[in-house]
Amino acid sequence: MSERSEFPIPDPRPLAPGPRHGPRPGPFLMAGGGTGGHVIPALAVARELRLRGHGVFFVGTERGLEARLVPAEGFELKRIDIGGLNRVGLRRKVATLIQLPFTTLGCARLVRGVSAVFSMGGYVAGPAVMAALLRGVPVVVMEPNAVPGFTNRAIGRFVSRALVSFPQTASYFPKGRTEITGLPVREEFFRIVPKARGGTLDLLITGGSQGSRTLNRAGKESWPLFRKAGLAVRIVHQSGPGEVAQLREEFAKSGLEGEVVPFIADMPAAFAAADVVVCRSGAGAVSELAAAGKASILTPFPFAADDHQTRNAEALERAGAARLVPDAQMNGGKLVALVAELAGSSGALERMGAAARGFARPGAARRAAEILEEVAGAG
Repeated sequence: MSERSEFPIPDPRPLAPGPRHGPRPGPFLMAGGGTGGHVIPALAVARELRLRGHGVFFVGTERGLEARLVPAEGFELKRIDIGGLNRVGLRRKVATLIQLPFTTLGCARLVRGVSAVFSMGGYVAGPAVMAALLRGVPVVVMEPNAVPGFTNRAIGRFVSRALVSFPQTASYFPKGRTEITGLPVREEFFRIVPKARGGTLDLLITGGSQGSRTLNRAGKESWPLFRKAGLAVRIVHQSGPGEVAQLREEFAKSGLEGEVVPFIADMPAAFAAADVVVCRSGAGAVSELAAAGKASILTPFPFAADDHQTRNAEALERAGAARLVPDAQMNGGKLVALVAELAGSSGALERMGAAARGFARPGAARRAAEILEEVAGAG
């Protein structure tokens, strides 16, 4: 199938650094850490700001992923000590509440003189964002989930701008201050063109770099059922390192085409080869599905904060881009039944892929940098 003109493919040529705007002379502070979902998008925006000639530094903890990723990218990391409030035990919650005002006071010194604060949310961002708001420093938040996390809900009405991925998320922020930018996603995902269906259905199953017990179990249960149903499938299953040996042995006995791997380094290539992707529904995953224009079967992680993965999956399902299977209901039989239904319905996968592309927002990091320059110049 040829590339369709309505699918937005970004210009692959390198961007020229943009102009620096506004009277504020200070650097930009990036707040958000702990997980890759918070750190990696913030790094994408930080790189864009650096290209534009701005100073950038991060605030984070020693325990989070930012402690490794931020210095590796050449950015300074100012370390703070703070714990979570959401889905933690009472002792941890009390300790954090006692610690919070002191950490916020410490962050007040860090935000002095900065142009603006960019927040990906999460408990790591809380003290820096509160300090910025108390000092009148503009705050721009990026909320990639359909329902904002605890920190972004708490400070939503005070932010200068909110950058969202779903239209319904705008209701959590002041009217006129939101923009649908999407989440920064690697350009390679946007360059994936629609895949022509062949005689064999290519199925990609991935539970992330560490794997998913639910998806690993469902995949294993599905292999003999695919053979029994006579469905021609080729399966690439990213299992994570923990169960890969056992799953590889079982898959070899199934007689199906494909492979079980612990980790996929080139995920854009894996997406390009797939007709259907089976995965969790974190913000990063759904953004990559949208950029690639891929039909998906989504099983939300049931213990995600505020059940945001379910809300993300529901948004894609309502648009006709995905099928949602709750974690407790995902098994081999359910997986085979859904794949058989999608494979047997003429044009179903193509329609789902086109619907997924409707959520794609290329240039998210570039637009976030532009908005940070705008609010800094207006400060």
